[in-house]
Amino acid sequence: MFDKILIANRGEIACRVIDTCRRMGVTTVAVFSDADRAARHVQMADQAVHLGGPAPADSYLRGDAIIAAAITTGAQAIHPGYGFLSENPDFVDQVQAAGLVFIGPSGDAIRAMGLKDAAKALMEKAGVPVVPGYHGADQDADHLARMADEVGYPVLIKAVAGGGGKGMRRVDDPADFAQALDFARSEARTAFGNPDVLIEKYVLQPRHIEVQVFGDGRRAVHLFERDCSLQRRHQKVIEEAPAPGMTAEMRQAMGDAAVRAAEAIGYSGAGTIEFIVDGSDGLRPDRFWFMEMNTRLQVEHPVTEAITGIDLVEWQLRVASGEDLPVRQDDLTINGHAFEARLYAEDVPAGFLPATGRLAHLGFPASARIETGVRQGDVISPWYDPMIAKVVTWGQTRAVALRSLESALVDTDVAGSVTNLDFLIALTRHDGFRAGQVDTGLIGRDLDALTAPGDADGPSVALAVIGLAGLADPDTQGGMTLWQPLRRTIAWDGGHAVLEVLGPGHARVTLDDSTHDVRRQGDRWWVDGDLCRQRIAHHDAGVSVFGRGTVHLKPVDPLDRAGADDGGDGLTRSPMPGLVKAIHVTQGQQVRAGDRLCVLEAMKMEHSLLAIRDGTVAEVLAAQGDQVEAGAALIRLDEVPE
Repeated sequence: MFDKILIANRGEIACRVIDTCRRMGVTTVAVFSDADRAARHVQMADQAVHLGGPAPADSYLRGDAIIAAAITTGAQAIHPGYGFLSENPDFVDQVQAAGLVFIGPSGDAIRAMGLKDAAKALMEKAGVPVVPGYHGADQDADHLARMADEVGYPVLIKAVAGGGGKGMRRVDDPADFAQALDFARSEARTAFGNPDVLIEKYVLQPRHIEVQVFGDGRRAVHLFERDCSLQRRHQKVIEEAPAPGMTAEMRQAMGDAAVRAAEAIGYSGAGTIEFIVDGSDGLRPDRFWFMEMNTRLQVEHPVTEAITGIDLVEWQLRVASGEDLPVRQDDLTINGHAFEARLYAEDVPAGFLPATGRLAHLGFPASARIETGVRQGDVISPWYDPMIAKVVTWGQTRAVALRSLESALVDTDVAGSVTNLDFLIALTRHDGFRAGQVDTGLIGRDLDALTAPGDADGPSVALAVIGLAGLADPDTQGGMTLWQPLRRTIAWDGGHAVLEVLGPGHARVTLDDSTHDVRRQGDRWWVDGDLCRQRIAHHDAGVSVFGRGTVHLKPVDPLDRAGADDGGDGLTRSPMPGLVKAIHVTQGQQVRAGDRLCVLEAMKMEHSLLAIRDGTVAEVLAAQGDQVEAGAALIRLDEVPE
């Protein structure tokens, strides 16, 4: 076993690897960028080495600097985590050439599976079923359009070097193919440095089921399946294991195919074989097809660990250090059910745009397994994936595990950045999802209901008012009264309430449309005679109440005299921090509502900013390549003269 390893990653996966290393007595070396100087993974590791600037190209993608850090600190091996250099075969070769061990598959194995078209050909040869489509080398746009016609619409355009939903577009109509191809190629070039694509038949009622495999270079086993069908724009939202509705026959067929795939390339370490499954007639052994192999540890690996009792990171370390696979296939069994929900800093009402901000308050329940790379007070920056945490729950049955996930999410407290927390809670309460009726289109079909803003809960707002008034602390007496209650107005950004202190621990809060009697008994709150589970938190951004719909109130600064934004200045502003990827208009050009003005790149995804009305481009205020902050003015439109 290794004495010391370097972790060539950041965030929650770096922290996850450190946890296992601590248990195994392995010393760890972290690496960090300027943006991560005080990050959680840096604080957890035994040593830490600075790599460079905040951009991944200046830090976490600098293979030479990472290898030098490993050699300087005396590390014997490098764990890549996922993302960044984890599936870069040239980096693997460089690590091994430096006399170090790469904790993962060989460079040749990664190359074999790195390009989706070549991987599909290899899988066909190994007897693994593949999705009908075109995987050839001819990338001429007209040729690809003809191939799409032959495959039959709808089709899916996918980057051959892609993953994570990047460089991927569904096309339902031949008339939309050319534009979708341009988008997919552009995004693929940005994310992977390779614009090539393949064309696949789009399965109309698809499920995304993947199989966890593990090999030692000679033989492989599978650790059963995960269902990752709950997706939005090809990004996984909630994963579970095992897959609902899975039959023994189907599991055997998928597991055997996954093992054949891994053994065909002499695979070593943890990997995932992803399948697309036609769920229109239940789960049948003749209705699944190979999509791709992820030659690394997956984000959702904790659900597999939860149902098998296996620490996959420990297995990675053991196999990379020269040990054989610890078990045989017959030794592995499934125990219970597990879920993982990905908690992100993102603006759901604005279309799930990535968000930034300082986590003014952060709290997680003890009932769930929490995988996180941040702490209260940390900043979600625009440089990296905006994940806050993964919330993982287990139960003896699927229903129990899902109820545990709902409870854990309700008991999760986040303030200081907008998040997808309410969206995740809504998903756990979705009737179809509860019944196990999942496919990749579920979120899209019910998106409006899942993202509908809830009405502010009166009792929760009343408790937040108590917090703004400084009366939430149990040690606060709340003042005294003689013949009349103490009465004052409490104002916050967007509203106000009348607070009447009736005595110690007793107040009346009058909102616009309701009045609430609030009492404190010990450390518990009662509103209108009902015991409340809500939690009141003070932080730099104001006061939050968690537990029954989240309420955030930001106090009004009486000295703030900033003018209001009238919203009619004709400016198209950046909805988030990002890179201006392209400008599609010039000064003096006339545009119509819905025309594309520019493209913003953030978190490796591209977002088109469209004209909200007809007009003439008066000014172009940004240039291609500019790094802009949220709210930055990009394009100004004048009204079209009548």
